[in-house]
Amino acid sequence: MTKTYQTGHPIWCAGCGHFGVQSALQDALKRSGVELHDTLVLAGIGCSGTVQNNIGAYGYHAMHGRVLPTAIGASLANPELTVIATGGDGDGYAIGGGHLMHGLKRNPNLLYLVMNNGVYGLTKGQDSPTREVSVSAPEEDPLDAMLLGLSILSTTFLARAITTRSEQLNELLLMGLKHAQEKKGMAFVEVLSPCVTYNDSYPRWMNKVYDVDADPDYDKHDRGRAFLDLQRLGEQSRIPIGLIYHGEHATLHTSLLSDIAPAHSLEEQYAESTRTHMENVLASYAV
Repeated sequence: MTKTYQTGHPIWCAGCGHFGVQSALQDALKRSGVELHDTLVLAGIGCSGTVQNNIGAYGYHAMHGRVLPTAIGASLANPELTVIATGGDGDGYAIGGGHLMHGLKRNPNLLYLVMNNGVYGLTKGQDSPTREVSVSAPEEDPLDAMLLGLSILSTTFLARAITTRSEQLNELLLMGLKHAQEKKGMAFVEVLSPCVTYNDSYPRWMNKVYDVDADPDYDKHDRGRAFLDLQRLGEQSRIPIGLIYHGEHATLHTSLLSDIAPAHSLEEQYAESTRTHMENVLASYAV
């Protein structure tokens, strides 16, 4: 017999932004109408890596930096599953940076939610790639994941939120979840989620954010203009939040899977490819 897993209680520090992220994710799942037994939440390593314990859906704890390829595999194996990959900025942008780049390029049908606090909280305060003023390398500029996403031409949904603006955060996560559920590709949502213990950025970020959703001149469908607008805002020490870009592009699923059941389709494709390759190798040795 199996025993139903009981959701846990968050273990984050009082005041951690991750509480708001978890609440918004639960709200989005409820409002989207998706059943928890049809949902898989995967998490990486770090403080954010415990969020899947508290949701009540199926959960998987991936290796450090490997949440995206694991999530993509799950989504390809069962395209009807609602797949949500979660992690922190250290997990996603440092050791997982290569997977992020290729995940954005391949555009799989899933939601990737990154909780950005600019620090490695679980391992006691080392700088992450998004730290504004790096202690170890103050001459380095922080990584801007939205600019990275805009530079990859197959991205379809890029958004950034902050936990102090819960209504916008809730709406962006709901939009991202629906984007993935409607099989339109990868919804990449970064949430500014301050760490009160090692990098209390609440006062800085609250005064630096710039809501592009409230800007009538901002065009979320124009990739080039969005890139220039984000670059300009960065030069003004502003942090753009809102729906950064929304477009259309072929997804990994449409380009890789056929009408055959996905798992069998992939198995047959690779088996045929391997068979053909081996026959060619053997033929090259024929006298």
